[in-house]
Amino acid sequence: MISAAMLSRSASSSLRMAANRATSTIRPMGRHHPMRLRSITTRQHPLPITVHRKIHRENASAALGTNAIISKRSKSSGAAAASMEFDDDDTTATTTYASSTDDDLAARTRQEAWMVNLNRGDNEWLTGPRSNEWYTGKSPKDCPGADSHGVLRSLPLPNLSNVTRQAALEYFDNSWTLFEMLFAGLKGEEPFYRPPVHGLRHPQIFYYGHTPCLYINKLRVAGVLEKPVNAYFESIFEVGVDEMLWDDMHKNDMVWPKVSEVYEYRKDVYDTIVDAIKTHPCLDDKGGAEPVTVNQDHPMWALFMGFEHERIHLETSSVLFRETPIELVQTPAHFPTLHPSVYNTTSKATQPVEGEDFPANQMIAVKGKDIKLGKPLDFPSYGWDNEYGERTMNVPDFYASEHMVTNGEFWQFVADGGYRNEKYWCEDGWAWRTHRNLKWPFFWKQVGPAGSHEYGLRTIFEEVPMRWDWPVDVTYYESKAFCKYKSERDGSPTSKPYRLLTEAEHQIIRDPRHSLDAAREDVSADKVMVTAGSEFAYGETAANLNMAYSSSSPVDAFPPSESGHRDTIGNNWEWTEDHFNPLKNFEVHHVYDDFSTPCFDGKHSMIVGGSFMSTGDEASVFARFHFRPHFLQHSGFRLVASEEDAPATQLFPGSFSGQAAARDEAEEVDLSPSSEDNVYESDDLLAMYLGLHFPLSGSKENVNPIMQHEHAPTHGLRFPQRVAELVRKLEPETTNNRALDVGCAVGGSSFELAKSFEHVEAFDFSSNFVEAAKRIQSGEELSFRIPVEGEISEEVSVVNEPGVDSEVMKRVNFFQGDACALSEYANSKEGFGTFDAVMLSNLLCRLPDPMAALNAMPKIVNKGGVVVMVTPFTWLEEFTPKSKWLGGFHDPVSQEPLYSKDNLKQIMESLGFEKIHEEQMPLVIREHQRKYQYILSEATGWRRM
Repeated sequence: MISAAMLSRSASSSLRMAANRATSTIRPMGRHHPMRLRSITTRQHPLPITVHRKIHRENASAALGTNAIISKRSKSSGAAAASMEFDDDDTTATTTYASSTDDDLAARTRQEAWMVNLNRGDNEWLTGPRSNEWYTGKSPKDCPGADSHGVLRSLPLPNLSNVTRQAALEYFDNSWTLFEMLFAGLKGEEPFYRPPVHGLRHPQIFYYGHTPCLYINKLRVAGVLEKPVNAYFESIFEVGVDEMLWDDMHKNDMVWPKVSEVYEYRKDVYDTIVDAIKTHPCLDDKGGAEPVTVNQDHPMWALFMGFEHERIHLETSSVLFRETPIELVQTPAHFPTLHPSVYNTTSKATQPVEGEDFPANQMIAVKGKDIKLGKPLDFPSYGWDNEYGERTMNVPDFYASEHMVTNGEFWQFVADGGYRNEKYWCEDGWAWRTHRNLKWPFFWKQVGPAGSHEYGLRTIFEEVPMRWDWPVDVTYYESKAFCKYKSERDGSPTSKPYRLLTEAEHQIIRDPRHSLDAAREDVSADKVMVTAGSEFAYGETAANLNMAYSSSSPVDAFPPSESGHRDTIGNNWEWTEDHFNPLKNFEVHHVYDDFSTPCFDGKHSMIVGGSFMSTGDEASVFARFHFRPHFLQHSGFRLVASEEDAPATQLFPGSFSGQAAARDEAEEVDLSPSSEDNVYESDDLLAMYLGLHFPLSGSKENVNPIMQHEHAPTHGLRFPQRVAELVRKLEPETTNNRALDVGCAVGGSSFELAKSFEHVEAFDFSSNFVEAAKRIQSGEELSFRIPVEGEISEEVSVVNEPGVDSEVMKRVNFFQGDACALSEYANSKEGFGTFDAVMLSNLLCRLPDPMAALNAMPKIVNKGGVVVMVTPFTWLEEFTPKSKWLGGFHDPVSQEPLYSKDNLKQIMESLGFEKIHEEQMPLVIREHQRKYQYILSEATGWRRM
């Protein structure tokens, strides 16, 4: 029971007193800041500072002991540490921040510094079922959205063309109480402060204070509120989290406010928001007679932003609850029930049988078509910035499994050792799996001896017998590993292996009655606009969405869409092949200008369809959400196969720090070496490149490579040789004395490398070029024609550079290949191996996917080895889709020019290379005796660290 004296609204919380003594910086909330809470800073003093906080002596001594140390980590080598000391004369605690060593941090970490937050007087009233006094707004049974049994579910998404004060208040109460009802599921004070098992999120006390904080901060930015409710709280609870790395365990070890103090803050915020809804003139609806239209220019857009932000955290916190030790959670009263399949049938723990324990998952052929993505600006519901804009995707024919992969299907992958076999995993996925020591999906609970593969299942608040017919909850990494395993074991219905769904394909298999096109024509076709959670599980297009239930459901429990696919909305989110990306004409909203842009980085995968916990905008047909590939989010996947490449929008990793702008969608690119339209297969181009690579050719016939004249650009000759000489000049460390010439053309650069290395692997996309190089290598006297004027040309013989003899040339192995397949060569091409030096000469801006080549560098370059890249950054859609350009365009958000060389530096450094050289390198290509191409390429050298 909550003490009335302790939680009286007139009582001063200790942290509110601290707020009166210190000034904290308030900035708009966003996810681009690393998740680090700041100390309270005064305007006058840098660190270290001292802040006085009133704390009851008995709580303080129990929490801290004598001179207890709490670490506050940062990514720098020197962290900030906070120590608390107590005067003997009063109850004032003094918090001092000072620098500390990494050894100090390690020592404190072993002591689990978060435990300093325990035993401060809140545990008793947080243990056991919550009374109605827990709720700072309406109690669940009295809240809008409660059914006749008192079960609270989500209301429909508000129609913003028809907003009344009463409707806004009802949706606010529904959002607010749903969130507090979830938090009634934490048993005692420990789960409020215990960090998540993976360490990649704040403890729950942060989220308990974070959602009310955003309401206040955003309404202040919008001009609806003039002042903070609690400036200190609105600083420390300000910034959400999107951890960039799966092994980034740096989190805040600090003294958090007590739960009762945040409870008081939530009461004050609730009253403030209710007052704004009831009295602010911009929502004046004349007593309900004249509803208001709220659009993106309306001040109360920020209010509805707060509603939908709270609903995002309702779902993400439910995942964190599901990850919390079972003894620290309890099922709250009035919470939606688990799906009845838990209670209606029995389930065995192991050896599930298809057709008995889970349904067969047939692959269904789907006819492709064009899909137009994007939410109209005038659609009358709240939307996040990434939903607006447009893109038309051409979707080829494909196959998609009838339903998401079930626990039963996934069991075979586990039993067959899928978590032990690296070949099924991408490099980072395998590193994540081994780091976490995962042997089965996280929400599976071992119930038998090791090796028996007997499992139960964890839901948000309970452990239940395994439901083999529910969709498996996994990360993107696990999804992709299963696709590879399934392709190897059973084969795909196409010539290409299984993969995940794409955003555009998802829109095709949805029921057409609730599609994007239907919603653009009729608002009610976006089902969440007119359907409450209590009604979602019924009817012809029923779905497990909007909190109809509090768990997943059997994959065949609800009717299929018109295409025959089940759970195209609801049950579990589905991972996709798409990176989170902006649509064309994307614009940020000034009230929340960093909601999406930090995650346009190629490191966030889109999820589609929503889960059983998705409500409001998350359940909309226009929703576009995403997560890191190592995060869980009530998320599963569907098997897809196609003859064509996946119609996915992908941004290259490591680029633009989230500023990869709304560029045109990627074009279909034929990467086959036998492509008939390969421009490099013509005889004219072959002759041009022979002249470039062998500039001494013509010396026997007295034909100069450049017509003699004053200021002739002879410094542009021997370009391939000069690039190879630069490789030697940069002195790569010798591991195996091997070099690689990527895009070797006709071999002049490869022969020059062979002067310095014992072995050179050299390949080019053009079979014509490779064949010419091999003929020269064999000793054949090759001739070609040098253009003079019009149809007049001179036939000349190929002449090698001095020092290139048969012994040197035989060190080179030429083959036809694809620079975008370097990773594949590293993994499977016999004899390919690794190299002390890699050379890419005027190649990068001619690749359909430059990042595919760059990402392979760590795999093929020996430690201390050197990569030399020479490129003029001549980006042309003829060769490289705009979505793959490294630069050469304007950021659509800031309109700042984005240059390729800057991004290349970021990429190479992220791959473990240090830039050691840069120069401008000219080259001359002859067209005829009076016309030459003069190109100035940037040559850079990179050493692998």
